[in-house]
Amino acid sequence: QVQLVESGGGLVQAGGSLKLSCAASGRTFSVFTVAWFRQAPGKERDFVAAIAAITWNSAGTNYADSVKGRFTISRDNAKNTVYLQMNSLKPEDTAVYYCAAGALSSAATAISSYNYWGQGTQVTVSS
Repeated sequence: QVQLVESGGGLVQAGGSLKLSCAASGRTFSVFTVAWFRQAPGKERDFVAAIAAITWNSAGTNYADSVKGRFTISRDNAKNTVYLQMNSLKPEDTAVYYCAAGALSSAATAISSYNYWGQGTQVTVSS
């Protein structure tokens, strides 16, 4: 079992930055792929970014087109934590951001690939 807790959300002006954290406890975290998804009011939950387990001193990553060049996902296995650095935020980034984990071999984008989910953290970007 893996427990995930998100933090770092809040209110920020357009063009600003936030850094989300996903702290994990339970089973061996380092072997899990971890992803961020987001859900805006009245919309489906969408993929944002994912990072695979570290192999050969690097971890594969994947990003939604809408956040490429603005968001960066990273992981610190010693702290059992995955981060999402969000820069140049836009009002359309406003959503509840969820952390998810799964025993995968790649940085998958499909919601169905992930078994464990956090409760979410609200990000609001004002114009």
